[in-house]
Amino acid sequence: MTQYTPLSSTSTNEQIAQELYQNGWSITDQYISESFRKELLEEQQDLVYHGQFRHAGVGKGESFAIQPEIRSDKVLWMDEMQLTPLQQTYWDMLENLRLAINQRCYLGLRSYEAHFAMYPPGSFYLRHLDQFQSVSYRKVTVILYLNEHWETSDGGALRMYFTAENGVEEYRDVLPVGGRLVTFLSGEIPHEVLPTKKARISITGWFKDS
Repeated sequence: MTQYTPLSSTSTNEQIAQELYQNGWSITDQYISESFRKELLEEQQDLVYHGQFRHAGVGKGESFAIQPEIRSDKVLWMDEMQLTPLQQTYWDMLENLRLAINQRCYLGLRSYEAHFAMYPPGSFYLRHLDQFQSVSYRKVTVILYLNEHWETSDGGALRMYFTAENGVEEYRDVLPVGGRLVTFLSGEIPHEVLPTKKARISITGWFKDS
């Protein structure tokens, strides 16, 4: 396995945890090295080529349904017991982030789940929360973007909604720039993925308290 020198560090994770504590969200560019990003992207593209991705749905268990009018991305869930070497490297990095967030935010995070997410051109995901009745165990959303060059004109921004002190709702658009890590409280930040004009790739995961 390639020996990476990830750009994430103890100080980076502590900064993310501090911003999460103060604001409920954090955006960190170049969280991983460029070589690691490229290898993760190549692995994802190989998995797509071999038909491993499936249409994402809405809800859990008996309420799960494919609803393309709400979300039109495709996903491949990672199996913690069958991770590839690349996935294991990223998993280990996220374990260090989990510990840093627990130390600062006292959220009792105990585990992590994640999937590769691929938004084909024209796809989107309407406004939603990552934590609801059937997934109340999701506490912190963690998204790592793997895309090559990305411009505003490509669309596909993550739009996060906030309520200002005066009660007026505001939003921030975050481009899915490769190597960028976006972290936010799953039950507090409504968000959506705006329609994308080209394939949009990420690893989307959640720290859980179970």
